[in-house]
Amino acid sequence: MRTPIIAGNWKMHKTVGEAVEVARKLDEQVADSPVEVVICAPFTSLSALSALGLKKVKLGAQNMYYADQGAFTGEISPAMLEDVGCEYVILGHSERREIFQESDELINKKVLKALETGLKPILCVGETLAQRKAEQTTDVVVAQTTQGLAGVSAKQIAHVVIAYEPIWAIGTGETSDGKDANQVITSIRQTLAELYGPELAEQVRIQYGGSVKPSNIAEFMEQTEIDGALVGGASLKVEDFVGIIRY
Repeated sequence: MRTPIIAGNWKMHKTVGEAVEVARKLDEQVADSPVEVVICAPFTSLSALSALGLKKVKLGAQNMYYADQGAFTGEISPAMLEDVGCEYVILGHSERREIFQESDELINKKVLKALETGLKPILCVGETLAQRKAEQTTDVVVAQTTQGLAGVSAKQIAHVVIAYEPIWAIGTGETSDGKDANQVITSIRQTLAELYGPELAEQVRIQYGGSVKPSNIAEFMEQTEIDGALVGGASLKVEDFVGIIRY
């Protein structure tokens, strides 16, 4: 039985004070939740959130570089993330792919380095609207999954979370319907079975992301292959995020 995982991606939102206030309230309100709860906050807030000693909520980062250290101005190493208490890190988010032109090869290097360091990557995959209209969704998502996991061992794969986020549904108010999302995620799990065998594939948690909110979370969590959500805007407000988690 896979434990559901609900992760909030705060993106470029919240000062340190705002982050601390929201995280403290969230930790109190979901203390008895059976699901795993993660906040992926901006780098500037991670140290302060770690110092809170959150009991239920775990910390994640939104990105990292694949080197241990060096002349990489503006980048953050996996060791730095571990040092401030991170357990998870989002890698390959569509905004990193689209805005910052990150390739599957670069994302794969980050995934491998995260696992080597002891961080759990949340690997994001998803198609554009043009790719969806061209009926390329499965091909795109399978390719991103396969390339993103290149070199990941059978022992490591259980520590990876995959997030299917159709790019056209992120921050737009548009969402994939539950059955459609489940179908794509089934393709991802079949890919994992081809790479690692059916037994290990069944252990990997696969989230849905893309304008998830309290009013539609049920539609996704009722599906057989969806193990949680990567939540953007709705994770910024305690009441909305709690509504999603409590479902």
